[in-house]
Amino acid sequence: MSDVRTIDEGSLREARKVVEGGGLIVLPTDTVYGIACDPRNADAIARIYRAKRRPRTKALQVIMASVDDLDGLGLVLPPPLNRLAAQLLPGAFSPIALADDDCTLCTTSRDARGGRTQAIRVPNSHLCLEVLRATGPLAASSANRSGDESAQSVDEAVRAFGDDVDLYLDGGATAGHVASTVVAADPLARDGVEILREGVVPASVIRRMIHMNGGGLGL
Repeated sequence: MSDVRTIDEGSLREARKVVEGGGLIVLPTDTVYGIACDPRNADAIARIYRAKRRPRTKALQVIMASVDDLDGLGLVLPPPLNRLAAQLLPGAFSPIALADDDCTLCTTSRDARGGRTQAIRVPNSHLCLEVLRATGPLAASSANRSGDESAQSVDEAVRAFGDDVDLYLDGGATAGHVASTVVAADPLARDGVEILREGVVPASVIRRMIHMNGGGLGL
């Protein structure tokens, strides 16, 4: 039977062990609960897709404790997303990063020009950040079966996945069922960005920030 633990030193050690062993964990974020694994382990990533019954055409995010982790992952944020990230992260903002040739993540997608891309996020939750500092960056998706409402509590996640997840980390109820806002850079789109999914951060706020200080984000 899967383990449900509160977040403390012992469960953080266990979370790291599970992730390093190719297992799945559920953890709280600042938006909803997430299901997560090692982003460089293709078998673990496949387990997330099976557990969620999620089409492989829908990419996973990589969540991390700091944008400083991008370099080690072989990722870079293009303008104006780098400047937006400086203002909106940690938070419910998921910019699409570009992967370098040496990026070893198994979660990247191909864009229209053939480049590799990856949605990233730094959650604004001290409990989630504690987990990420213990495990390192994680491939993640909302903790629910595909098409169902995202889990707002560990109990909802347990009902969704049962023994498909190795360790559940209980951080109490999250703020709501709404996920992060996903944004890509596109020089041909309005304001140089494309809003791929509007979530907690409204599209109007994203566009207003781009135009702050007379276009100070440097499009």
